Amino acid sequence: MPSELVFPFPFVLGAKTKAAPHGFIPALHQGPEVFWADRAVTGERGAWVPRKLEHLQQIYLDNVNFTSRGMASYAALIGETWEILPIEADERLHPLMRTMLNPAFSPRRMAEFEARIRRYAREYIGSFKAKGGCDFVGDFAFTFPIKVFLELMGLPQDEVGQFLAWEHGFLHEPDVEKIKSTTREVAAYLRREIDDRRARPRDDLISFGLQCSHDGQSLSEQELLGFCMNLFLGGLDTVSTAMAWQFWHLARHQGDQETLRANPAMIPAAIDEFMRAYASVATYRVCVNETRIGGATIKPGDMVVMATFLAGHDPGAYPDPETVVLDRAPRHVNFGYGAHLCIGMHLARREMRIALEEFLAEIPPFRIAEDADITYYLAGIIQPITLPLVWDV
Repeated sequence: MPSELVFPFPFVLGAKTKAAPHGFIPALHQGPEVFWADRAVTGERGAWVPRKLEHLQQIYLDNVNFTSRGMASYAALIGETWEILPIEADERLHPLMRTMLNPAFSPRRMAEFEARIRRYAREYIGSFKAKGGCDFVGDFAFTFPIKVFLELMGLPQDEVGQFLAWEHGFLHEPDVEKIKSTTREVAAYLRREIDDRRARPRDDLISFGLQCSHDGQSLSEQELLGFCMNLFLGGLDTVSTAMAWQFWHLARHQGDQETLRANPAMIPAAIDEFMRAYASVATYRVCVNETRIGGATIKPGDMVVMATFLAGHDPGAYPDPETVVLDRAPRHVNFGYGAHLCIGMHLARREMRIALEEFLAEIPPFRIAEDADITYYLAGIIQPITLPLVWDV
């Protein structure tokens, strides 16, 4: 590996920090356009890291030289062969799966949940409004979206604690043996739920997965498990983390908070800017054919870290990327790009919008508690572990 292409990369699984994690990004943009980072994959394996938005977009669109198959490797860890779908679907299966699954996640279908999502948000806000404070992460950011997710999946609402434990085991646990244990538990749990829906179908996404078909083709047992695993992973953390960062920013920038309170119509555009500035997810691609990108030669079998948080701060793509501009309306890659655009993005946007609308309407101007001691995860998903907010009552 050429020494000039090896660059420090702090976003390693298991790492934590007391400093705001996105503050580490500008230094990375001073390095090579595509650099090699040791321990970039699960804290053990090295990988290439493109830092520019255009290079991430190029790789997202390149289905000849890069593949998403095997990027998560949860099944391989426990000696099984299912894939997280449709994320890891190959170019033969992916279009078929999207055709079958898209109706369940269409804007019209997600709009049907508007009233229910808003009711959940109001219930959680009402539980702490009069207290003058909350841990936004524990009291809202994770519990509110997970409640929505559990309903969509037809899973018990009283198992939030178990799902949160599994979430940590998947996304923040550096011990591979514990990741294996979590994967086995969740796979077994989902298989039981699939068997239950097969015997007693209902109006939920697991039942939809069993019933959907296209041109006479339906999901196999392995594909159905992979579909449910994708819903499980996607529903547990990404929206919650995005919300946490949005409220972290507003608590620290009272002017932006006042602007959105006075102009709630700006919230959708502000969400896109928050997602750019506080992107938190890194997925992976595997190189299939030797390819040269940004001065680096990527060889077959090499892993590539698709760090959306680097792309979101690319100074070549966004003027003054460290500054949040509420009406910037940026094009970002937080929901992926091209054919692999996140299937749940319409639900995610709706949850984030409703959370901001309801919180700003019901809670007085809020701020981070003066005695707050916040620790942040640096990998899996970049997030504050707690977020103590206070307001005057």
